[in-house]
Amino acid sequence: MLLFNGQLHSDTGFALPLPNRGLFFNDGFFETMVWAAGTVRYLPYHLARMQQAAAVLGLTLPAALATAEALKVTLGGLIAAQTSFSAEYRVRLQLWRSGGGLYAPETDAAEWLATSQPFQPHDTPITSCGFAETVRTQLSAVSFCKGPNALTYVLAARERQQRGLDELLLLDAAGHVAEGVAAAVFWVRDGQLFTPALETGCVAGVRRAHLLQVARQLGLPAQQVQCHPDELQQAETVFTANVAGIRVVQQLGTSRYSSAHPLLQHLLQAERWH
Repeated sequence: MLLFNGQLHSDTGFALPLPNRGLFFNDGFFETMVWAAGTVRYLPYHLARMQQAAAVLGLTLPAALATAEALKVTLGGLIAAQTSFSAEYRVRLQLWRSGGGLYAPETDAAEWLATSQPFQPHDTPITSCGFAETVRTQLSAVSFCKGPNALTYVLAARERQQRGLDELLLLDAAGHVAEGVAAAVFWVRDGQLFTPALETGCVAGVRRAHLLQVARQLGLPAQQVQCHPDELQQAETVFTANVAGIRVVQQLGTSRYSSAHPLLQHLLQAERWH
C-alpha cells in the first residue's frame, strides 16, 4: 500500500497523474525516514528540514505533514496498512508542486506520495573508500535538502560502482571534503569531532544534526569545517552517518583508521539514549 495525497492505494497498478512538476522540473524534495517503535526516528529533525525546504521552494506543506503529530499519525496510517509485517520500516516521502505550467509555477500547493518497505540497517564497515573524481557538490539555496540535486548523487554512485569501492567521498568546487554518496562524513582527531560545513554544499543530514546535538550535550568539541582531503587522511577515525546507520571507514586511499575509537564509542552509546 501507498499514500497519495492522504489516500491509501494499492501499489499494484498505481499511476501518478500528469502534469507532474516533480517529474517535469524536479520541483520538490523528498525525505527518507525510519519508522520504529510507533514513531519516526529523529522526527523533529526531519520536520525541520521539510519546513525549511518548503519555505525555500515556496511550497505550502499539506496539513497532514505540517506538524510532528500530524506527520506521525499520517505515516502511522501507512504502516498500519502494510500486509507484510516488519518491526521497522523505511519510509520515503516525496513532495512536489501541484499544477502545470512551465518554469513559472501556478501555485504553492503541494502533492505528496509516501511509500514504505521493511527497513534494513546499513552499518557494515567501509573497507574501501576514495574521493570522487567525476562530480562535485555545489552550494546553493537548496543544497541542504534531498531531491533538487539528486543527479549529483546518481553520478557519484555510478562512479563508486565503476571503481569498485564501498563508499565515495565528494568534494566541493574548491576541493573541500563535503559528504558521502548518501551520508554525512565525520572524523576524529586530537579529541575533537569534525564534519564538513554546510557551506561545502553537503546535505543537511538528519543523523548529522542529531550527532552534533548529542556531542554538544556531552560537552564533546565538535566543529563544522572546510578542509581538504589531506587533513581527513590524518584523522584517527572516520565514519559516515545517515538514518540507516553508522559506518566506520577502515581504509581511505592508502590511509587506515581505527574501527573502535573510544570517542566514537562514547558518542554512539550516548546517542542511543537521546
